[in-house]
Amino acid sequence: MLSWAESVGEPDRVIDPGSGSGRFLLEAGRMFPRARLVAIERDPLAALTVRANLAVSGMADRAVVRVENFLASELGGFAGRTLFVGNPPYVRHHQVPAKWKAWLKTRAREVGLGASALAGLHVYFFLAIASRAREGDYGALVTASEWLDVNYGQLVRDLFLARLGGRAIHMIEPEAQPFPGAATTGAITTFTINEPPSTARFARVGELSRLGKLDGGRPVGRERLRTAWRWSHFSRTPVDIPRGYIELGELCRVHRGQSTGANRVWIAGEHSAGLPDDVLVPTVTRARELIRAGPVLDDAAPLRRVIDLPDDLSGLDERTRATVERFLALAEQMGGRDCYTARQRSAWWSVRLRAPAPVLATYMARRPPAFVLNKVGARHLNIAHGLYPRGELASGVLAALVAYLRRSASTEGGRVYAGGLTKFEPREMERIPVPEPALLLEMAT
Repeated sequence: MLSWAESVGEPDRVIDPGSGSGRFLLEAGRMFPRARLVAIERDPLAALTVRANLAVSGMADRAVVRVENFLASELGGFAGRTLFVGNPPYVRHHQVPAKWKAWLKTRAREVGLGASALAGLHVYFFLAIASRAREGDYGALVTASEWLDVNYGQLVRDLFLARLGGRAIHMIEPEAQPFPGAATTGAITTFTINEPPSTARFARVGELSRLGKLDGGRPVGRERLRTAWRWSHFSRTPVDIPRGYIELGELCRVHRGQSTGANRVWIAGEHSAGLPDDVLVPTVTRARELIRAGPVLDDAAPLRRVIDLPDDLSGLDERTRATVERFLALAEQMGGRDCYTARQRSAWWSVRLRAPAPVLATYMARRPPAFVLNKVGARHLNIAHGLYPRGELASGVLAALVAYLRRSASTEGGRVYAGGLTKFEPREMERIPVPEPALLLEMAT
């Protein structure tokens, strides 16, 4: 990362936001002997460690250690060029205090962008740098790679394309251990503030030694990035699909299941006693239900029921309407109306389950996805993906497709999160190569 920074130019100041023990800052101090060094670290013990490291390295006279939250730091009053380099802390949104979530939304609005309260803390650091840095400043940050693909990462993607001036993204496979002890995919993002090039480079490496000076990768035009919802696939070398094979997405659309927003309310139980059977829908609510089913889900009895009420209750007969109204009063007491998902629905009580998918698949586990033929027409929540054929398929093709996927699917093509979980987003699953329908049937005989 610092070799890349050196290739861009020599900084007058180096800031390590969330410096920890100061590894980045110490290396920067050796590489840039005239640069002012600034460590910003909210943990007093870590700050004491970086002070000691700077002192024994002979850099204390040109360094300052600030014990404060980087998001609240004032960085102005410096005339030279600043390099931002480091590893922002990985903190999931559940642990980010409400006042900082409000800060994120307010600061994003100030630069004309939206922000999600589901964002991890590293997103906040990208925004803080983009909104405070000046033209000519530059940087390299290493973080988890999730922001490339998840909805909350849209803010970083927007910043990368414009204000941040993103240059390249190098993804590091989890087996290379970018973060020792954590099985997750890392991403090194390089940028030059307000100087976005016409293309950004994407690379993926399985060994840290292959990172080099971060000068490799595949160029991708900014317009293409602007219209893409997910970015991690740009780092993959295009796979040659064998003759007779196509991408799964050419056969089927892949859709994640519906989110209820509050499973304890909308999955039937004692609280839903008396509701009519036609609103209690057999649904796959746990990934293990698919894993245990084997190649075919042919019995709905073990599945739980999801309460799927219509938007308009006026069509219900008087007796059913009264039963539903009693349930809704209880559901409201249980918090069913107040959750985020319910507030986004036109009718807070209407889960709107997707139509039954002919094929269901798990998408997040420490194993390859499990593909299952859905013979009972079960619905699925957002713990599974549904595969919906794009057109009419010959008899036997779906069963043959499931059989092929079950014996050939791997974790290749998914994204690995902390803890070794591999996740397939719908578009990633659609890129799995599969035989064409005629070849599928031939394989099945």
